[in-house]
Amino acid sequence: MTGIVVLFDFDRTIIDGDSDNWVVVEMGLTQSFQQLLSVLPWNTLMDRLLDELHSQGRTIEEIEKCLKRLPMNPRIMAAIKAAHDFGCDLKIVSDANKFYIETILKHHGLLGFFSEIFTNPTSVDELGRLRIFPFHDYILAPHACSLCPYNMCKGLVIEKVRAAAATENGKKRFVYVGDGRGDFCPSVKLGQGDYVMPRKNYPLWNLIFNDPILVKAEVHEWSDGEELEKVLLHIISTISKEENISNGTYTQSESSDHEANHQTPPNSWVREKTA
Repeated sequence: MTGIVVLFDFDRTIIDGDSDNWVVVEMGLTQSFQQLLSVLPWNTLMDRLLDELHSQGRTIEEIEKCLKRLPMNPRIMAAIKAAHDFGCDLKIVSDANKFYIETILKHHGLLGFFSEIFTNPTSVDELGRLRIFPFHDYILAPHACSLCPYNMCKGLVIEKVRAAAATENGKKRFVYVGDGRGDFCPSVKLGQGDYVMPRKNYPLWNLIFNDPILVKAEVHEWSDGEELEKVLLHIISTISKEENISNGTYTQSESSDHEANHQTPPNSWVREKTA
């Protein structure tokens, strides 16, 4: 195991679309979704729509089949496998939900590559109805973060992961890959020596580049699965090289291997901290 922890968002990052929206459209819930969107927060809305599916006699097995039809970019799958094979600790931090994420990852043979999945929990009640619950109990223990939705502060998750890593041997380096507004809070929790990979022209990218001084980590943008793979593997290679030099174990042959196997991203992909 290396000292690299890679944290992925799920929707529009590991998968190109949104798992909630996929179920809404594919299972004929668009009208109800549009009617309730303005009156219910997102997490509560998704739970209400699943209740509607149950009232229609739709089964959990049907929801599973729907999720398994959701496509996944092969280059992102390859990036996940390569990062895991390299020895990185892979985790997911997502405002989707446990059932959707695990169903999709298991279908594509990726579930076992992740050591932890932080997301909204799910369960099946006594009526056989799939339920979605908030990651944070917003009534008994609200997180009070103005950057995040009421049900989940990803920044608190990052703090927990970093605190756990601090008790382990050796320094950990963190790479955060995401796209959405909710990924900004964890991005500002990262420190110098860490990396954040925002998807270009998505909300996280806009927030970072509109106020870059808030982010101490080195920023590398990506646009699609192919770029995500190249940028992530380049970062992993760079961190590994730095660690080996620091430990006095780096060799010129390793340098040649890194250069041969990992393309350096164009300069336009990178914003390095200068202080």
